[in-house]
Amino acid sequence: MKFMKLGSRPDTFYTAEAVRSVSSEVSSDLIIQVKGSRYLLHKFPLLSKCLRLQRLCAESPDSPQHQIIQLPDFPGGLEAFELCAKFCYGITITLSANNIVSARCAAEYLQMTEDVEKGNLIYKLEVFFSSCILHGWRDTIVTLQSTKAFPSWSEELGITSKCIEVIASKVLIHPSKVNLSHSHSRRLKDDISCNGADSQRHKQATRGWWAEDVAELNIDLYWRTMIAIKSGGKMPSNLIGDALKLYASRWLPNISRNGSVDKQSASDSDSDKANEMSAKHRLLLESLISLLPAEKGAVSCSFLLKLLKAANILNASPSSKMELARRVGSQLEEAMVTDLLIPSLSYGNQMVYDVDIVMTIIEHFMLQWQSPPTSPPRSRIGFERRRSRSAENIDFELQESRRSSSASHSSKLKVAKLVDRYLQEVARDVNLPLSKFTSIAESVPEFARLDHDDLYKAIDIYLKAHPEMGKSERKRLCRILDCKKLSVEACMHAAQNELLPLRVVVQVLFFEQARATMAGSKVAELPSNIKALLAAHNIDPSKPPAPLSTTTSVQAEDQLSISGLKSPKSKISTLQMKLAEDDDLNENSMHPNGISRPSKFKALCSLPSRPKRIFSKLWSANRSIMEKN
Repeated sequence: MKFMKLGSRPDTFYTAEAVRSVSSEVSSDLIIQVKGSRYLLHKFPLLSKCLRLQRLCAESPDSPQHQIIQLPDFPGGLEAFELCAKFCYGITITLSANNIVSARCAAEYLQMTEDVEKGNLIYKLEVFFSSCILHGWRDTIVTLQSTKAFPSWSEELGITSKCIEVIASKVLIHPSKVNLSHSHSRRLKDDISCNGADSQRHKQATRGWWAEDVAELNIDLYWRTMIAIKSGGKMPSNLIGDALKLYASRWLPNISRNGSVDKQSASDSDSDKANEMSAKHRLLLESLISLLPAEKGAVSCSFLLKLLKAANILNASPSSKMELARRVGSQLEEAMVTDLLIPSLSYGNQMVYDVDIVMTIIEHFMLQWQSPPTSPPRSRIGFERRRSRSAENIDFELQESRRSSSASHSSKLKVAKLVDRYLQEVARDVNLPLSKFTSIAESVPEFARLDHDDLYKAIDIYLKAHPEMGKSERKRLCRILDCKKLSVEACMHAAQNELLPLRVVVQVLFFEQARATMAGSKVAELPSNIKALLAAHNIDPSKPPAPLSTTTSVQAEDQLSISGLKSPKSKISTLQMKLAEDDDLNENSMHPNGISRPSKFKALCSLPSRPKRIFSKLWSANRSIMEKN
């Protein structure tokens, strides 16, 4: 840290009976009151350098002993005034980055300009500030941080803006070319490996060497500094993100494991102080959100979700929450289940987790992949050809589009797994409505779920946590489950699950029986309670599918198939009759337009039995028309 000493006389200020005086053979004739303290001084050395004191003495009435001057709003307090007074007496003073701002504001207040005397204090401070303080990295940081005690004075004198400009220009330079502090330079040198080559740790420290020091600033100065750094356009977005993460980890309050801020019982005064701190942290959080780089991946999804948790706890503005939800949605495939468990602090419901914000995140994720089709439209291809574009460019566009489609598909597969495991966690909440559970489950495209094992596990947890659910609600819950995508282990568990509706159990048994029959194996033995339940409905799960009727003239390839397996029509008709009562849906399972949702088996049974014969007739008719023409 740079220092500057002014004056040569020894310090002769002393305190007697709560009055500060200076040892001198000449009797004092001036009393100055600064914020409740009294200084017994002399007019000659002070008025010769301070234009403001000259005017105040001229305006105040003369006194036979001491003339009294009041300075109630003196910037910098007693230390800054005494420093200026010692300069007037020629007493040695020491200036550094720690006190230059207060000294500069005090000198400006006293009007210690060149018009009063050449080589006055303001001139010397400006020279020291420009030639020494701004040339040192650490000195500039300390000086900028000290301006928070005098915000209006520092802004008017240009100290704040000059420090920010210098810091923003220095962060783009390699630290070897910046006048760092001795401790910081030694820390960087310690990161160099023994063979003289830069280690990976040293490279990382070199790239973001400035973030740790800048993080010492308060949020207002930090925000302005980061805006100046970003406006340069040369700083990589990931380094901006790392700096924001470092600042958040240092200044945001710690959040407990369950997502709530640790609080203790406190009095009203402590409560007011807590509210003040909460407002301060809210401002800090919203400022950090506004500084997030626009580039995808500049900050991790985990960090964004931590900010979102803090936003919920600190009751941040809805716009800040939506901005975080949008950014999380753009890289949701990177998230972990624990990151999505955002605590709900809403007074309108008693849910443990905020599932609404997660639903919003998933919606944003799905919206980003609504891109054009993998192959360009014909009209566009024709347009490009009219512009004499080469075939290589078109092939390149096709490859890029297919690569984007592949990335979209892979991301949706990851998000589908993430959503199902998230549902397993929130399903334990007894206050989670069925509508919210099904909405989250249905937000994932059907093709993204390669299997439904995780979804079945979430449904099973929800059924156990909500034993009071009625029959119609259980049916509505299980309607999101596709039994054909369950593994053998999941099918065996579902077959013994008494919480599932009978319709689902029968579907599981049927598809497992069909799969086992095609594989040449047998269905595992069922529990006695399930056998009794199915026997009451005249269903024999152990009976293999009936062979195709020899009296029908329909060819084998015309028979309906389920999951690629040819299934007998007689079995489908049997299921249709036995499960007719399950097709009577209540009003909760109706579509918005009032049309009931048909079951999958009814849809299968409604298909034409001879599709090839119908298409052959249409084809022959078209050929006859073409021959006539």
